[in-house]
Amino acid sequence: MQGTLLVATAGQGILRSADDGASWHRLGLKEAIEFDGVVRSLAVDPRDPTRVFAGADCGICLSTDGGAHFGRLESPANDMTVWALAIDPSDPRHVFAGTGAPQRAAMFHSADGGNTWRRLGVELPEFCRGVNRPRILSICIDPDNGRDVWFGVEEGGAWRSRDRGESWERVDTEGSGIGSSDIHAIAVLPAGPGGGKCQLVLTVNSVHTSVDDGRTWSGVPSRARFDGMYYTRTVQPLPGDADTLLIAIGDGTPGTRSRIYRSTDRGATWTPSVLHTAPNSTFWAFGAHASDPALLFAGTKYGHLFRSTDGGRSWFKEWRDFSEITAVAWTPFSAPVTAHPQSID
Repeated sequence: MQGTLLVATAGQGILRSADDGASWHRLGLKEAIEFDGVVRSLAVDPRDPTRVFAGADCGICLSTDGGAHFGRLESPANDMTVWALAIDPSDPRHVFAGTGAPQRAAMFHSADGGNTWRRLGVELPEFCRGVNRPRILSICIDPDNGRDVWFGVEEGGAWRSRDRGESWERVDTEGSGIGSSDIHAIAVLPAGPGGGKCQLVLTVNSVHTSVDDGRTWSGVPSRARFDGMYYTRTVQPLPGDADTLLIAIGDGTPGTRSRIYRSTDRGATWTPSVLHTAPNSTFWAFGAHASDPALLFAGTKYGHLFRSTDGGRSWFKEWRDFSEITAVAWTPFSAPVTAHPQSID
């Protein structure tokens, strides 16, 4: 693999590899992100592979050298934990960030590539039943229409804006067909060979699909079709393929049993991927880049990192174990990552 692989963790900051995973290096001591900090999200600029955004416990951070170094972007999210990030694939000047526990969940938007930010006018509850303080786990921008922005809250519902965040509507209303406000992931698939545009909302225990622009939703409990596992964690559309996507399922959090499933018909049917090593906990995060759609990464809650080189059909575990993995990303840019001096007795 040519490029840089980044693994975000809760407690080890970001670890980077620029040699195809042979060696790994933490951030240094003079970075905006503490070398033992909490990083919850990563996003690579789709047009500039040197630019990598990170959502950390200090706020919104940006690297302009492929992840070798990070600086904090001044924003109203300073010193808040940023759980989710999304960059508009059609116009990367527009970046969205979502915060959550231990602070209050809120949405933020930059229209100039991260130089300036403003808090958006959507009010979310300060507390909820399941996780005490809600957190925004997913932000999704329609790949064909950057004004169509979605986000999902654990727990606090699925939300949609048709005007780039100026106004918002709740999607999981009574009678919508979405039976839970515990939203883990959202994806929008563009029109393709398999049909028109398709939207997916993943709750903690089901996958809900709409093919009529969100007017109606159909959902299937995960336990009924994923080998008895209910915990529906996240979804990853395959870059460049409008019909194929991957889903991470487990038997709980952190879980003891987990699988990755692959669909080539927009989530109508799913096939289990081949895992050559049993994961130690639920798969938590995917990493993909459009420059090589066949190359994918997946991290588990308790620090196993897996790689696929065939578009998610089969997966091999990497040699390195990590602390809790929260996000994975890779960029085709080879960052100037160097080892830091070691302490010597």
